[in-house]
Amino acid sequence: MFKFNKFENLRNDELSLIIKKTTPENQQKGYVPAYLFSIIEHRSNKEVGFIDIRIGYNKGLYYGGHIGYTVYEEHRGNNYALKACRIIKHVAKHHDMEKLYVTCSPNNIASRRTCEKLGLKLLEIADLPKDNDMYLEGHRQKCIFLWEL
Repeated sequence: MFKFNKFENLRNDELSLIIKKTTPENQQKGYVPAYLFSIIEHRSNKEVGFIDIRIGYNKGLYYGGHIGYTVYEEHRGNNYALKACRIIKHVAKHHDMEKLYVTCSPNNIASRRTCEKLGLKLLEIADLPKDNDMYLEGHRQKCIFLWEL
């Protein structure tokens, strides 16, 4: 049975990740357990964005990805998403995950650049299946990156 961890020391010299919320698995919807973290910048002690990680594997995660992040507009340009991803990989390793899929829309240049800076391998630019939630929301393609841990 899956057990959430408290992760009280996810940090580097500049940022900390603080759990904001956990979401249990929902087998009916095909959702795996997930953590949502605030990204806190140490100098100002302000939330500069958030990052989430989904734990486990299923078909939907190939397109949706294991990690999602948002850096608030006024804090962009500081590589906070990159730095937060480097920290959050410890959550995946704690849960014995060996690889992560990170996805973004092809026109999201900032996210693509983050994946490239992390050294992730671009597997493909995939057409979303018509029954995928993101397709139903109007998205048509995703860049699929692989992060081998």
